[in-house]
Amino acid sequence: MERHLRAARLATFAYFVLNGFLMGMWIVHIPTIEQRVGIGHATLGWLLLLLGAGAFAGMQAVGPLTDRFGARTVVPLSAALCSATVALPGLAGNVWTLGAALLALGVGNGCLDVSMNAHAVQVEHAYRRPVMSAFHATFSIGGVFAALVGAGTLSWGWSPATTLSAVAALGLAASALAAPMLLAPERRQPPEATAHVAKTRRRTPRHIWMLALLALMIMLCEGVANDWSTLHLRRVLDAPPATAALAYGAFATAMTVGRLLADRFAARYGPTAILRYGASVAALGLATAALSDWIPLALAGWAVFGAGLSGCVPQLFSAAGHADQDAAGANVSRVAGLGYLGMLAGPAVIGPLTRFVPLDVTFFLPVAFCVVAACSAGIVRPRPLVSERVELGTAG
Repeated sequence: MERHLRAARLATFAYFVLNGFLMGMWIVHIPTIEQRVGIGHATLGWLLLLLGAGAFAGMQAVGPLTDRFGARTVVPLSAALCSATVALPGLAGNVWTLGAALLALGVGNGCLDVSMNAHAVQVEHAYRRPVMSAFHATFSIGGVFAALVGAGTLSWGWSPATTLSAVAALGLAASALAAPMLLAPERRQPPEATAHVAKTRRRTPRHIWMLALLALMIMLCEGVANDWSTLHLRRVLDAPPATAALAYGAFATAMTVGRLLADRFAARYGPTAILRYGASVAALGLATAALSDWIPLALAGWAVFGAGLSGCVPQLFSAAGHADQDAAGANVSRVAGLGYLGMLAGPAVIGPLTRFVPLDVTFFLPVAFCVVAACSAGIVRPRPLVSERVELGTAG
């Protein structure tokens, strides 16, 4: 059983890397595809909303399916869907086909995101110790692989259609190879409790919506770093372009390293401490970046911001999945869905605010969100599973 569990963990790592790699390959080819289709930045911005809408729809649809059929069935199918659809933007010839391709890719990405996180919760439950943050770190590593591979294929003169089609074939093969190592679904409640459990799940528990709201805040903070860190150094501190690019690099590197280490700290100090002190450190880092007029200190602030945020989202996903073992998919889909909306909302919120206040001042909105997350960290404190409470009630 221990060998099978290690294989399941390895397979989960593979799906997280695959998801990061697939989405990274699309991102690397955005400028080339934009030029080939003949659209401007404004049109591309609207089309990217279709990607987000598809992802949100996929997340909400696949959660209940994962609970019903099991992650072992749904994860490989979701990975195959995401792999197949990554080829479509490279084949698009006009704005309409590109829009349809991005909608389909978004659905595939959303399905894989939620189902693989639901399986990660199942693996973490079997291990009986935190392992979620490391999975999220490997997603980032997949993005690094995509940047390296994409840079190579572009330098060789490969077209987006050729590269993304090859990536799709590779993804389909990886989806099939990793599937047999996934864990079979668990069912914890006795048959006589089924009716009671179904009754209690007619509505998503308020506890899950609170986790989802915190995910929205934290992932909006991540979105701010993704979209505005480089611009902050370039426009506010007048840094050279190459130096300004280091802001996002510092953030992303610190976040990846932090996620590789966060599981050990969570095992020792608990998820509440990770969220409370992580969000507090993130608030301090971003405030430092916003207030500093010295480029090295601002870069350090962005790095501290990434390190602080690194372990926060995995704790929220883990808490949602463990709240009810038999509704892990649906609960994770709620948290991931609102969190993804927060990621998309970063540019939409900060951009309009810059019409009224300087860019560095707008960063105090995500600072405030980090403070709220730190004050609300008790929400991720482990609690008895729903199915365990049902069993106790039935036994009584």
